[in-house]
Amino acid sequence: MKLCTFEVQTPVGRRCRLGAVTEQGITDLNFACARLLFRKGETRPCELADVLVPDNMLDFLRGGKTAMEAAAEALDSLRKDPKPDTPEIGTKGETLVYPEGNVRLLAPLPNPASLRDFYAFEEHVKKGFEKRAEPMPREWYEMPVYYKGAHQNIIGTDQDVLWPSFTEKFDYELELAAVIGKEGRNIKAEQARDYIAGFTVMNDFSARDVQRREMKVRLGPAKGKDWCTAIGPVLVTPEELGDPYNLKMTARVNGELWSEGNSGSLYWKFEQMIEFLSLDDAVHAGDLIGSGTVGSGCGLELDRWVQPGDVMELEIEKIGVLRNRVVKKL
Repeated sequence: MKLCTFEVQTPVGRRCRLGAVTEQGITDLNFACARLLFRKGETRPCELADVLVPDNMLDFLRGGKTAMEAAAEALDSLRKDPKPDTPEIGTKGETLVYPEGNVRLLAPLPNPASLRDFYAFEEHVKKGFEKRAEPMPREWYEMPVYYKGAHQNIIGTDQDVLWPSFTEKFDYELELAAVIGKEGRNIKAEQARDYIAGFTVMNDFSARDVQRREMKVRLGPAKGKDWCTAIGPVLVTPEELGDPYNLKMTARVNGELWSEGNSGSLYWKFEQMIEFLSLDDAVHAGDLIGSGTVGSGCGLELDRWVQPGDVMELEIEKIGVLRNRVVKKL
């Protein structure tokens, strides 16, 4: 499935809902589940659907395998509906399927439980140390390191990102991200794939001048990173995506190709990241894990810098395009 969070205008204001992107459009999964339960003869289909397939991504992920299977069954039922009547209407007259242009996609997971961003592409890491005239630390090859980001400051595709008042060097970072689907502790890498609910594109916006200064005191990154992160456009489940380690990754600024790489160049795989994260600690449904920047996947490596008004388009094969415009307050 290609899961999403969408916003729709209603007579009582805007509402955010859990959806799935299909050939027919964007399906409201909670209402689709209620429709299926009604057809199965359930007497309280809406209430039961709220439990099985909640209307928001975080609660849906917390439902684990049961929620995923119920959502998949509801989608399958809509696709196979042989009736000539309109299947887009729910049990109480709700719209089940929207044309993509009629709703607005938000971050697929607008409120992740946490954000940990790794430093897992060797080419990018080497280039960074080279630019600082420092040797590549051997410790990087011994464990997958990460920093904690501000999970409250998440935006989605086609949302503007504010140029921070404290920076002169705004940068994008092209990353693949995974979202945890269930709680676990001391997870072995061999079992870690079972804990991934899906994958998305991530733009780890960076204030490079601030980041450089704060890391001179051997702490961070913090302020140089945590003011905003973009993810989207959708969260693709593992069975839909296939091999996550053979995906073309590109970044365009104002339509011009700046970066090109492949997820297969990851030195540390997501399974190893999860094993390290869960050592005597727990991962939870809704945790967001970034891969770090793919080689050549940022302006710092290229000596090219995003400017106010620029549009960044980060694309990963089989997931889609994450698009954000930079705006600067006068």
